[in-house]
Amino acid sequence: MLSVMKTIRIATRKSPLALWQAEHIKALLIKQFPHFHYELVPIVSSGDRFQKDTLAALGGKGAFVKELEHALFDGRAEIAVHSMKDVPVDLPQGLMLAAYLKREDPRDAFVSQHFARLEDLPQGAKLGTASLRRKALLKHLRPDLQIDMLRGNVNTRLAKLHAGEFDALIFAAAGLIRLGFQDQIKEYLTIDQFLPAITQGILGVECHVDNSELRSMLTCLNDQTTQKAALAERAFNRRLGGACHVPVAGYATVHNQQLQIKGLVAKVDGSVILRDEINGLAENCEALGTQLAEQLIAQGADEILKPYVDTP
Repeated sequence: MLSVMKTIRIATRKSPLALWQAEHIKALLIKQFPHFHYELVPIVSSGDRFQKDTLAALGGKGAFVKELEHALFDGRAEIAVHSMKDVPVDLPQGLMLAAYLKREDPRDAFVSQHFARLEDLPQGAKLGTASLRRKALLKHLRPDLQIDMLRGNVNTRLAKLHAGEFDALIFAAAGLIRLGFQDQIKEYLTIDQFLPAITQGILGVECHVDNSELRSMLTCLNDQTTQKAALAERAFNRRLGGACHVPVAGYATVHNQQLQIKGLVAKVDGSVILRDEINGLAENCEALGTQLAEQLIAQGADEILKPYVDTP
């Protein structure tokens, strides 16, 4: 199929971070396969278009990827580039994730103009975040803070901070690093305190299942260690119902063929935080993720999630 194709079109959101990610994939492919022409296909997703609405109201994090997947189905693009934490656990029939790029720093980052650390914020300080997971963890650690949900791309949120609308913001460190804003980071929040979102820091490349030649090409981008971690985390999330609008966190690491995955489910107000972890062979990554979810369900995670999802 690709042997007669001269152009590989890459679907991407239009945000500065998404465009950086797509350009990064394009540069890697040019290095490996210079005989093709590569073209970005920027698309405004519903998640970007309706920034005053919650993700739950827009149908979850699929709001950031469904228009890109439509471009794959209708032939406007051959591949789509995603931040993996935006990708629903179940893909449309006929599409697959052909590559998981090596994970960037998975931690959350504290950004402020006047304070060096989260613990330095004064009583009642105003902090912005786009994540209910972060809100729950912040409420648990610092119930005195005023936590406002803040959507928008990285540049838009930083502009609000610099305009004095917030005392501090929390971002995924990976996005700031990729955009060259790492100098804005005052503190990297620890994995133990702020367990990352599912697949935070991972880029994924999606394509048609039946395009075997393109799938073969994309294997050059795939990092197997990252893939195993991502599969474990996504299996964990799937067993919990796959929701994006509840405080669920999961983070897997692989060392010497052994995988460890830590998981968390919390109430939005931070009053209950359930944590657990499991270790096993990395080749059993998805089974380990599912088993960890079962352990948290046994602790009551299903009761926390019941208002949001129907767990299987």
